[in-house]
This record gives sequence, structure tokens and C-alpha cells, in this order.
Amino acid sequence: MVIYVSGIMPLVTLTVRKGKSPQFKDDALAAVHAALVASGVPNDDKFHRVLELDAADFRYDQKYPDLSVSRSENFILIEIVLSVGRSVKIKKQILQRLLEEVSKSLKISPEDIMAVFVETRWENWSFAGGRFVHA
Repeated sequence: MVIYVSGIMPLVTLTVRKGKSPQFKDDALAAVHAALVASGVPNDDKFHRVLELDAADFRYDQKYPDLSVSRSENFILIEIVLSVGRSVKIKKQILQRLLEEVSKSLKISPEDIMAVFVETRWENWSFAGGRFVHA
């Protein structure tokens, strides 16, 4: 099912522990992007970054809030900045697809995936040259 989310303009940030292979990071980003594209994001709307942190700088609880299994060193924090206006239903659908794509692609537990949606108003996006596309 495609959920059309016109103008979502996502900015994706993956935070992982240092030491992940380029293939791991590429596969993770490709899986996240596939989930976004399935929701209606244009394929070319791709602005991704990866933050790699030492264990001392990337701290997280192993079981919070109610995990049935502990998080592993493959834990990924996925932040998606998007334009305001998506319903909870749409975000749940994106999240479901994201969990399926990432866990399948990386062969990791969905419990190792945390996703955060951060909404910003349309007039806060300038893609290049100082132009505000939606202001």
C-alpha cells in the first residue's frame, strides 16, 4: 500500500556505534529510504547522514521501556525530520514499513531500531541558494 505524503521532505540521520561497515550503513540508509519512498516520498528526495559514535558517546538503556530482548551493539537511532502535518496513522504506517525494511535488510531485531519523527514547519526548509521553496 502506498501512502502519499506530498512534500514530506525528509532529512534522515542514523546514529550507530563506531565500527559499522560501509555496507551496514548503506543497507540501513537504503532500507529507510525504501520505506519513505513507499509512503510517497519522491525517490530523488534523499538527504541522509550517518553519525558514528564511540560506545562512551552513544549511551542507551538495554531494555527501556519494555523490550522483550536486550538491545545489541547493532542498535540504530533513526531520526527523520519532516514537514509538519502527517497524521499519527501515516507515521505508524511509515514506521511499520521502516521496521520491516531495516530489520530484514540488516538481519537485526526490530528491538534494535528506535525511530523519532521530528516535525518542522514548511517555511523552515531552504534546499539551496537561500531559497525558501514553501515560504
